[in-house]
Amino acid sequence: MTRIRRGYIARRRRTKIRLFASTFRGAHSRLTRTIIQQKIRALASSHRDRGRQKRNFRRLWITRINAVIRGIRVSYSYSRFINDLYKRQLLLNRKILAQIAISNTNCLYTISNEIIK
Repeated sequence: MTRIRRGYIARRRRTKIRLFASTFRGAHSRLTRTIIQQKIRALASSHRDRGRQKRNFRRLWITRINAVIRGIRVSYSYSRFINDLYKRQLLLNRKILAQIAISNTNCLYTISNEIIK
């Protein structure tokens, strides 16, 4: 029986997978089966952590706003501040409010005073 020359498609696929895993350590960057498993794991982790990152940033913004609001007035909290914002229909998201709280505390102080009146 004559020898059959295989095509290059499988090799091209494996090369593409190896390029993805080129920064991994040890067998995770050399052995094809291990590379495939690590690629699945890496993509799953990145998908999961994108949602987690959004959650963590929102928590950070809320903490920053709450700290500044409580520093301004003794009996005023984050939840009351956000509730008053919605009552007044001021559309400022938490990211912008946290940036204002860090960079310009007096501006947040005037916003909270305007809302309370």
